[in-house]
Amino acid sequence: MTLEQFLEQWNNSDATIEVRTSGSTGAPKVMRVEKQRMRASARATCNFLGLNAGDTALLCMSVDYIAGKMMVVRALEHGLHLLEVEPSGHPLATVNEVVDFAAMVPLQVYNSLQVPQEADHLRHIGNLIIGGGPLDAELERQLATFDNAVWHSYAMTETLSHIALRRVSGAHATPWFTPMHGVALDTSADSCLIIDAPHLCPQPLTTHDVVNLEQMDDGSQRFMVLGRIDNVIITGGVKVHIEQVEMMLKPYLTVPFVVTSVPDNRLGEAVTLLLQGGVATDVEDLCRQVLPRYWMPHHIIVVDVIPMTANGKPARADIARLAVQCIASKS
Repeated sequence: MTLEQFLEQWNNSDATIEVRTSGSTGAPKVMRVEKQRMRASARATCNFLGLNAGDTALLCMSVDYIAGKMMVVRALEHGLHLLEVEPSGHPLATVNEVVDFAAMVPLQVYNSLQVPQEADHLRHIGNLIIGGGPLDAELERQLATFDNAVWHSYAMTETLSHIALRRVSGAHATPWFTPMHGVALDTSADSCLIIDAPHLCPQPLTTHDVVNLEQMDDGSQRFMVLGRIDNVIITGGVKVHIEQVEMMLKPYLTVPFVVTSVPDNRLGEAVTLLLQGGVATDVEDLCRQVLPRYWMPHHIIVVDVIPMTANGKPARADIARLAVQCIASKS
């Protein structure tokens, strides 16, 4: 979809518009959302960040997905100057003007840091929001040195972009997410985050994210994401969060990788590591050095390609099936 096609849909007489989810844990879903709720989300973001009419907002993500759509809606709703560039891994390569507000995925930020001119431009974006995936420790360490406001977002299609942000740059950097105005939070019996935001979604939404939720003395809330409930491996009675294993391995592995599980008669589930290239024996020695005993991969599998979604997230369901197929083919 082009920007012009989205604007045509946005300006028609329909009260709703079609969006689709990323499909990171299964097949992408198509849903219709109310335009008035998207406008409410846009206002919340602009007010939270203190944006002003006339500020330049960079559109560098596809309007096929909610992140791109919402950048356009924010510009329309708050009178921002929208600067559109072709979605790519180097969104700042052709940008010459000052950018007051931008939203990127972690890969775009990582790539920009590899080019001195782009890295300097990144440091001068007034408010930079990073979403669409977790930040690895090294990337976050680099961003902590930035003087401008860099934010990690907690977002999903169902909530029309982010409902919470955490600062990752400067003296106010924190691992805790602060919810936007009008968002109330709770947790389920499984410690999964429950979002109550009537201006964004009609009913409270129970997520699959396991969190540590804190109620502050002043009545405010904050939370820290521990991992997804459907990304928890129960191996020999021990709960292992996939994201935490991946975060531990990230500084040491030089090839693309992902953690999943396969059924195991003795353990119930066996931690499994998929490598896109690389040498399994070398990685096994590395895992022994950096991982707790019960986090150790029971299987290390080298594959040609790790399945990913259209917007660059691990396709967890496809990855799990691939792991099972690989093990079955060897037995």
